[in-house]
Amino acid sequence: MKNTAVAPSNIAFIKYWGRKNEELRLPENASISMNLSNLLTTTTVEFSSNFTKDDITINNAKNEAQEKRVIEHLNRVRKMANIQTFAKVVSINNFPTGTGLSSSASGFAALTLAAAKAAGLNLSEKELSILARLGSGSACRSIPNGFVEWKDGDTNDTSYAVSLYPENYWDIADLVAVVSTSQKDVPSAKGQILAQSSIFFETRKKHMSQKIADCRKFLQEKDFIKFGELVEQEALELHAIYLTSKPSLIYLLPETIKVIKEIKKIRQNGLQIYFTLNTGQDVHIICLQKDVEKVKQLIEKIPEVKKTIVNFPSTGAKIVEKDLF
Repeated sequence: MKNTAVAPSNIAFIKYWGRKNEELRLPENASISMNLSNLLTTTTVEFSSNFTKDDITINNAKNEAQEKRVIEHLNRVRKMANIQTFAKVVSINNFPTGTGLSSSASGFAALTLAAAKAAGLNLSEKELSILARLGSGSACRSIPNGFVEWKDGDTNDTSYAVSLYPENYWDIADLVAVVSTSQKDVPSAKGQILAQSSIFFETRKKHMSQKIADCRKFLQEKDFIKFGELVEQEALELHAIYLTSKPSLIYLLPETIKVIKEIKKIRQNGLQIYFTLNTGQDVHIICLQKDVEKVKQLIEKIPEVKKTIVNFPSTGAKIVEKDLF
């Protein structure tokens, strides 16, 4: 059986870094995110008795490390469906991969939904989120719609993502300023293991419950200024953990810093925009939808910005009719 799914990447406003259980990818803290309308992965999965091995193609290429993770995930699906059939998987991102734009989140969310359907499973949103988390932690947040919270569970069954608000709840936008398409030196999955080596890690953990509560409050009240200030502080705090882990993780480039400084200048001139960062060099700019074109024009004037990608809050993973093969 063949099925195709499309899933969005997501941007975490309150982020997770570090895992209390590596095998189950259980995060050290809860997180809150928004699905992104224009950072998408499309994945087609077919299980067939005619196949003699798993055949994985990602972005029109073969990659042994990526194939290994995909096959491990297919094995989880096969075990749940009680089948041994091999699969063909074709997956395409419409944005740069491995640069810190959470391609693993959209990738494993799309793979999870497409593979589960192709294997004949009829999983609930919660079950899909749990399964996606086992492939890539942040993928669990790309399953539900809109604004999402990943619950801080201590067991496999209690760590999953739920929608706080639908995609049309708040008219904010996320504009990605792409400063480089180079892949980062240390993948997030490896960087996560180093989190607890930072001298600031335990201090960060103590404040996470309050941060989650504050983020929920500002979302509920649609308080854009307080929300933006919180999001910026959280991004910088997270990079302080990266920088002080052993060995250190330096994801920011000089171009990243330049864009951040320009965002602050723009805000000082009266336009309310805020930045956040992932485990990569590109900058996510949060603004109100009414200001998107103005922000886009200002950001694209920065010489270090190669291109911009405008995102609005999006639905989560969904099945589509058009297959990739």
